[in-house]
Order: sequence, then structure tokens, then C-alpha cells
Amino acid sequence: MTQHVRDIMTSQLVTVEPQASVTSVAQKMRDEDIGIVLVIEGDDLRGLVSDRDLVVRALAEGGDPDEKTVASACSDDLVTVTPDEDLDRAVELMREHSIRRLPVVEEGHAVGIVSIGDLAIERDARSALGDISAARPNQ
Repeated sequence: MTQHVRDIMTSQLVTVEPQASVTSVAQKMRDEDIGIVLVIEGDDLRGLVSDRDLVVRALAEGGDPDEKTVASACSDDLVTVTPDEDLDRAVELMREHSIRRLPVVEEGHAVGIVSIGDLAIERDARSALGDISAARPNQ
């Protein structure tokens, strides 16, 4: 049976607007215990920002993180999938673009996200990556 992205995607999204400060986004990630936030402008997906993006694109550049906006740190050249696409297509896109997370978009609006961890749990929950992805986060 073919599985679709909607079968495993995370639909509880954490979003920010492009003008949110780097500090506020980092705090949101900490509070929500997540490593990625979607950047939304109006109803449209503008980009995504990972914890690594914050470090490499914002903090490492110096300056006041309260003054820097997440727009300066987010990835805006996005690869996306729709909820109805096959999981195999999501895997193919992740491999092709060397990415770990794919925003799920329907009619231009973010409706979910699928990660390499989600795929690992679904495909082989007993694999090392599946075990790590299913485990409770470190505190």
C-alpha cells in the first residue's frame, strides 16, 4: 500500500513572521523543544529556519540577536511537497537536495512538515535513526 506524506507529517506547526528577532525565535525553539520554525508572511510560507541556521547565519555574523530578524537567517529557497505525494517522493527530494526536513504545502499554505526522523520511524523504527528520532529529547 502506498503511503502519502499526510500519513506521517507533523501538522502542529510552529511559525513566526519574518520580522521576529533571532532571540525570540531561539527562545520559541527552546520552549517548544523543536529545531525548526516555519517563517510565514501573511498566509504564505516564506521560509524556514533551523537551530543551525540561527547559529551559522545570524549569531556567527555578530551583532545583537535582538536586533536581527529571522528573515536574515531563514532558508527561502524551499523544496516542498504536498500532503498527497508519495513518501518515496519525499525521500527522493531529501536525497536530491541533501535536506532533513520538507515543508508540506497545500495551495501555497504550510500544512505540515516531514522530517528524516519521521521517515526513519515509519520505514524502520528499530534502526538507529528510528530509535533516536522516537526517543524523548534530552533535557
